[in-house]
Amino acid sequence: MTTKPKNLHTISFLVANKPGVLVRIAMVFARRGYNIDSLVVSASVNPQYSRMTITASGETITLEQIIKQSAKLIDVLHVEEHTGIDAVDREYALVKIKTTPSTKATILKLCKKFHTHIVDHTDHVLIVSQGGTTEELDQFEGLVKKYGILEMIRSGKLVMAKGKKIT
Repeated sequence: MTTKPKNLHTISFLVANKPGVLVRIAMVFARRGYNIDSLVVSASVNPQYSRMTITASGETITLEQIIKQSAKLIDVLHVEEHTGIDAVDREYALVKIKTTPSTKATILKLCKKFHTHIVDHTDHVLIVSQGGTTEELDQFEGLVKKYGILEMIRSGKLVMAKGKKIT
């Protein structure tokens, strides 16, 4: 199970959809010694712009400087840190789990409990997709780990501001 780092921050960006923007933002984090834990980038409703969500752990004072420096970059239109109070966040995961005839029923019960979807299955392997909060994905991972996780990939956090507020 992944342990949640202390001082985990979720930052959203609205940026011009141009080459090099991601590198310039990543360099702001690197120069301040901040490691990016997850990064999600996709086109927005308007194809001229992209949405970025970065999660990173570190000191709040340093993060404030990163946000201020990022906001000054020419292709950054908006940057903001989000908490669970002002935004909705979700992750997505694909998990490949080893099964045996004696463990398959138990694993399927866990899958049902966590509202996952079986996307592929053979006699000895299940591939499960799961969407939810970071905590929900962490819980499921912790419970199926003892059966043998062969592979896992997580999307990183997606975030959207609540109400009419712009993300």
